Amino acid sequence: MSPFKSSLYGRLLVWFFVVNLLVLVLGGFLTRRFIEYTTAVEINWASLAEGAGQAYDSGGTPALQAWAAEQRQEGIDATLFENGQALTPMRLPPAMRQSLPDWLAEGRDMVMQPYPRLYLAVQQVTGKDGKVRQLVALSRTHVRMTQQTREQIFLAFQFGLSLLFIGLVGWWVARSVARPVEALRDATKRMASGELSTRVGPEGRKGPGELSQLAHDFDAMAERIEALVSHDRGVLQDLSHELRSPLARLHLILDLAQRSDADQAAAYFRQAEQEIGRLDRMTGEMLALSRMEGGLPGMERERVDLAEVACDGVAQVELEAAARKVQLHLAVEGALMVSGNAQLLERALDNLLANAIKFNPEGGSIELGVRAVEGMAELTVRDHGPGVPDEELEQLFRPFFRGSNAARAEGHGLGLAIVQRVTQVHGGDIHARNAEGGGLEVRLRLPLISG
Repeated sequence: MSPFKSSLYGRLLVWFFVVNLLVLVLGGFLTRRFIEYTTAVEINWASLAEGAGQAYDSGGTPALQAWAAEQRQEGIDATLFENGQALTPMRLPPAMRQSLPDWLAEGRDMVMQPYPRLYLAVQQVTGKDGKVRQLVALSRTHVRMTQQTREQIFLAFQFGLSLLFIGLVGWWVARSVARPVEALRDATKRMASGELSTRVGPEGRKGPGELSQLAHDFDAMAERIEALVSHDRGVLQDLSHELRSPLARLHLILDLAQRSDADQAAAYFRQAEQEIGRLDRMTGEMLALSRMEGGLPGMERERVDLAEVACDGVAQVELEAAARKVQLHLAVEGALMVSGNAQLLERALDNLLANAIKFNPEGGSIELGVRAVEGMAELTVRDHGPGVPDEELEQLFRPFFRGSNAARAEGHGLGLAIVQRVTQVHGGDIHARNAEGGGLEVRLRLPLISG
C-alpha cells in the first residue's frame, strides 16, 4: 500500500508541517519581540543630549555633574561643551581630544566610531537661555548587544524551539505507537504460548488508525482460532463418547464369534456388520456436526419433517424402552418442516430419548410432543425421573457435566451437550426445567420454514 494512502503516514506528515509552522510563527514572534527590546535599549543620542540640557537648565553645573555620574554608571561618559569648553570634567583619549575642536566647530550632529568597539557622539542642544551647546558622549557600544550576539540568540531561539516541538511531537507519536505495538507484542507472545483466550483489548485500540485496526483484527483472529480449537476438542470428545459403546459391543460380538461354531458365528458377524454400519453413520454425523459448527463448506441443509424424525426416533428406542418397561407416548400435530440435517436431528432426539429412558423409573412413561409454537417447531421430551436440582439446570448442557442425581448412571455427560450443539447449528434453542409432578422436561425449538 502506498504510504500516501496511510492515515498514520498522513498524520505524521501533518504533524511535521504543524511543528515547522509553529517554529516559524513562534520563532518569528519571539525574534520580533527581541528586536524590539534591543531597539529599545539602543543609545538614543538625541534623547541623551536633551536630558543633559534639561539637567543643566534646571540646576546648572552641579545638576549636570549628577546627570553625568548617572550616565557613567551605565557605561557612558558624557557632558556638555560650551564655546569649546567642557562644563564638567570628561575623560577622552588624547587623539580624540585633539580632534574634538574640529568636530565641535562643524556644528552638526554626528556619531562616529574612531576605534573598534568605541563610539563618540556629538549632538547639538539649545538651552533655555538660547545658547547652543554640544553634547559629547563616549560609549563602548552602540547598543547593549552586538549584531553578532543578536544573530546568535535568534538562531538559538529557532534551534531550541525546533528541538522542543520536535521532541514533544516525537514523544507523543512514539508513545501513541509504542503502546498498541507493545500490547500486540504481548498478546502475540501469550497466544504463541498456548493462551488462546488472549486478546489485545482496549489498550491496543488506542493507537493510530492502522494499529487500532490491526489490534481489532488480531482479536477477531484470536477469537476465531479459540473457537475452532475448542470446537475441534469438543468434536473429539463427542466422537470418543459416541463411539465407546458401539466399539465395546463390536469387541464383544467378535469375541463371541471366535468362540462359536460356524452357524452362530455367521449371526454374530451380521451383528458386527450392523455395528460397523452404525459406527460409520455415527462418524459421518459427527463430521457433519463439525462442518456445520465450523462454518465449513460441504454441509448442505435440506427440508426435514420434525414430526417424521420424532416418529422414527420413537421406533428406534422402542426395544430399549420395552426392556425397562417404559411406555412411550407420542403426540404430533402434523408435518413441521425445518431446515437442517436429518441425521443430526435424529442423533439429538436419540440422545434425548436415551437420557429420558435412563433416568425414568421402571414401569414409568415418557411423553414426546411435536407442535408449532409462535412460528417455531417445538419438540418436548418429558420423563418422570428424579429431575435435576434447580441450581444445576443451567449447567445441564455443559460437556462432561453430571448432575448430583446422575452419580450412579452410566455416561460421560456429553449427550445433552451434543443435543445443544445440534440445536444451535440449526438456529434453534433448547431449555430444560423440572416438570410439575416430578421429572425433567426438555424443550427444543427450531425455526419453521414455509411451503
